[in-house]
Amino acid sequence: MAERTALVEQRCPRPARGRPGPAGLPLGLLKTARPRQWVKNVLVVAAPAAAGELFSRATAVQLALVFALFTAAAAAVYLINDARDVEADRAHPTKCRRPVAAGQVPVSVAYAVGGALAVLAPLAAAFLCTPMTSALLAAYVGMQLAYCVSLKHVLVVDLVVVTTGFLMRAMIGGVALGIPLSRWFLITTGFGALFMVSAKRYSESVTVAAVDGRSTGATRALLTEYTAGYLRFVWQLAAGVAVLAYCLWAMESGGVADAGLLPWRQLSMVAFILAVLRYAVFADRGTAGEPEDVVLKDRPLALIGLVWLALYGLAVADL
Repeated sequence: MAERTALVEQRCPRPARGRPGPAGLPLGLLKTARPRQWVKNVLVVAAPAAAGELFSRATAVQLALVFALFTAAAAAVYLINDARDVEADRAHPTKCRRPVAAGQVPVSVAYAVGGALAVLAPLAAAFLCTPMTSALLAAYVGMQLAYCVSLKHVLVVDLVVVTTGFLMRAMIGGVALGIPLSRWFLITTGFGALFMVSAKRYSESVTVAAVDGRSTGATRALLTEYTAGYLRFVWQLAAGVAVLAYCLWAMESGGVADAGLLPWRQLSMVAFILAVLRYAVFADRGTAGEPEDVVLKDRPLALIGLVWLALYGLAVADL
């Protein structure tokens, strides 16, 4: 036990005393807002893209606004979460470097800024977007804060909450623009998100098992309640349902589009399936603990994604 404490202290500097510098606090708040995670909020364009409604200035402005508001709401959750988990994070070998745990951002400031963003983001959405957009954003904040407080400790519910967060990101762009949401779109997006979330948990579970679960499991104790076999079953099931739903949606339009040269929508199934299979390689290895790193750093997966975008774009354009 003493050796583990000494190792944590060696890796993590003690929390800073006194007030942070004038530049340190804003930078610490920005780091706590997790800029690397903002790529997830690009999902706000998913519903308009699926409906082919991206090609106007008004749509672009509205989606940029929704992206900013959702990013603010997510930042609120990160700030409050890090303030609540400050002691546990300080005992963690890597999370101890987070600005709140390291003392760069005082706990009271994290709570204050997080609370302000949690209130202001839905209010701004009510005035700048639509009431439904505001309601969805408020529901997201409420659900994620409930997750921080208690739901992350409930088996299966924790997976559902995180998955629903991704689904809300994908829905909110369509809600803001008044675009009807296809049932196949919702099923594909929901189970695709569950695939990535459960693959992440599986990778974390494998990592925790590799280090005997004593240090890295401190801030995510629920991982010890899941078995690797169960999490593997969940991500495999979710991947299968997502692929099936996408294929049914792609085939629903029939054969070649009215003015199209080829059935681009149906051809996009190949790229979608290949993307799922490629991501499953990392999930099976237990190296999908950081989904954004897998998506952004794996070149074959990025290439497959570009091919899928091209095929889907041709389908939307009816070329």
